[in-house]
Amino acid sequence: MQGTMRPTAGALQQTVGCWHVPAGIPHAQQALRGRILPEELKQRCSATKPRAARQSAVTAAKLAEGKAGTPSRSLRQQPAAPQQQQQQQDSNELVALREAAKASLSSPAPAEWVDRFGSEPRKGADILVQCLEREGAFRVFAYPGGASMEIHQALTRSGIIRNILCRHEQGEIFAAEGYAKCTGDVGVCIATSGPGATNLVTGLADAMLDSVPLVAITGQVPRKMIGTDGFQETPIVEVTRQITKHNFLVMDLDDLPRIMKEAFYLARTGRPGPVLVDVPKDIQQQLAVPDWDTPMAISGYMSRLPAPPNPSQLAAVVRALKEAKRPTLYVGGGALDSSAELREFVRLTDIPVAQTLMGLGTFPEEDPLALQMLGMHGTVYANYAVNDSDLLLAFGVRFDDRVTGKLEAFASRARIVHIDIDPAEICKNKEAHIPICADLRASLIALNELLRRDPLPEGAFADWRAAIEAKKQEFPMTFPERDDVIIPQRAIQMLYEETNGEAIISTGVGQHQMWAAQWYQYNEPRRWVTSGGLGSMGFGLPSALGAAVAYDGTDGRPKKVVVDIDGDGSFLMNCQELATAAVEGLETKIMILNNQHLGMVVQWEDRFYKANRAHTYLGHRANEYHTTLDESHIFPDFVMMAKSCGVPGRRVIKPEELRGAIREMLDTPGPFLLDVMVPHVEHVLPMIPGGGSFKDIITKGDGRDEY
Repeated sequence: MQGTMRPTAGALQQTVGCWHVPAGIPHAQQALRGRILPEELKQRCSATKPRAARQSAVTAAKLAEGKAGTPSRSLRQQPAAPQQQQQQQDSNELVALREAAKASLSSPAPAEWVDRFGSEPRKGADILVQCLEREGAFRVFAYPGGASMEIHQALTRSGIIRNILCRHEQGEIFAAEGYAKCTGDVGVCIATSGPGATNLVTGLADAMLDSVPLVAITGQVPRKMIGTDGFQETPIVEVTRQITKHNFLVMDLDDLPRIMKEAFYLARTGRPGPVLVDVPKDIQQQLAVPDWDTPMAISGYMSRLPAPPNPSQLAAVVRALKEAKRPTLYVGGGALDSSAELREFVRLTDIPVAQTLMGLGTFPEEDPLALQMLGMHGTVYANYAVNDSDLLLAFGVRFDDRVTGKLEAFASRARIVHIDIDPAEICKNKEAHIPICADLRASLIALNELLRRDPLPEGAFADWRAAIEAKKQEFPMTFPERDDVIIPQRAIQMLYEETNGEAIISTGVGQHQMWAAQWYQYNEPRRWVTSGGLGSMGFGLPSALGAAVAYDGTDGRPKKVVVDIDGDGSFLMNCQELATAAVEGLETKIMILNNQHLGMVVQWEDRFYKANRAHTYLGHRANEYHTTLDESHIFPDFVMMAKSCGVPGRRVIKPEELRGAIREMLDTPGPFLLDVMVPHVEHVLPMIPGGGSFKDIITKGDGRDEY
């Protein structure tokens, strides 16, 4: 899952004038984020995996090369009389790719960009800010400090970059993630050295696991003080080695323009991810005339960017489709930018689509072929489809444990086609029968063309779709209707109705996150902003700020409604960003589903720990609101907290007042906080216990039952 090749711990590679610090990972995942040739995949897998896994990886690689058989005779790669011709074609494509990569190492300045300093020397901090301008990073999230104040001074001299001053560095990097997740562009955050830099660590890990394009810039103590344990010195390149795609410590000002070009290129290409650039303070203060034409020095990375998908592999996929009786699409975050091509593929095949938490919106959930989310809290029918499928088309996914549960039981009846841009993911968790390490969009374009030329038989999977429809009728998504309390699922459903499904939704982490995934339907990609792989509480509000900045209706950008659906525990972790929302005037709506508990942990306590409460109640222990029903015992008072920051708010307890309160939130200009009181006994269902399989799925019960 990592980006640049990584040496042994602590190793540094010196390049011209700077310390170039690749991040380190186990050798099996040394491949750069992007695609590599099947032969490289085979060598890397066989060099590092245990013997049994090594053999399976070699088999997968041979499949990719067309040298090994498959579980079915008709799936075997055809001997292809013109095999040499095909090899020559692949070779020509590779040569063309390398030439294009070489040409792109030198990136011209944007046509509209003008160097306001002309040929005059300027500070390193100004060069850094100009690099951001040249990359089109006109919105940044930065918090100043001693080692980064030169950068902030330079930002004030830029007429086109706006800084959003979040109130905590974790808030700023989550905001940058929110910006990146809802736009697909590179998010940028800036922090000072020491504690400022270490406050970015959770966000870097979060961006790494969710493949978010991000450039984090940190100030550092002057070069001569590095290694002396100076004030606010932290070796942030070492600290972040395992959780960045790449990182740099700039030791020569002349290298800064090149490094910044590389940082943005690495962040956005191949499998996206976070890149950290650490800039000592004396580099920021030094004067120089930048050479904007210095080419990037990442030819090794460029050479590993993928060739076009192999036609013989794609032909094998089509043959597998024609043999299948019960195919299912398993679509993840890697498919977000291939939404149009995926929809065309479904139109050509009529195959049902299950989406991961990170993939929601890639395929419209209102479509009859949509199975909604699969996995631990996915629908029964999505998990049924995967469990009973005979062909699983895994597109842009990584077979995460929250999706698969017990790996041996996951899709155990199915041949697996796995298409992913990251070679480290192929056959990592689940063996693929047809592994394709390639760009998904290019692969889908080619597959769609093959299917148009040679379509599947009419109604090929009608019986399978009927079986899934029957499962939908047997196990529909439902929630209990009550007139005495507000049911959280109903609150989200009502929000969907009032926004016509057109809002960008961000969340924290917990029960509210899963309910938001289940009950707010996503029909377009990049309308769903959440922390998936790392599960970072406190993500909701700052990421909503980032989304609101991206779609604020200024400078030609459209304006979109942004709502943070949060939990009381998660919201508290970054509630200081209320001040940011107020001061920056961001149109961020906050709907807190307040049950006074750490709801997801409570659910597990109910199910697996005999309802023993182990520090999961967040209010005053002497006066639990759900026992006393005394509104004065609600703790803390989020409405008062919001008003202290100049943000209007309202609390709603009665179900009959909910719709009006949601309407008030949406109609009020600027930020607004709606505190929705909900019962703590509600459970997120369906649920497959950790490490379980489809046969273990839970569909009934709540905290009032005994288990």
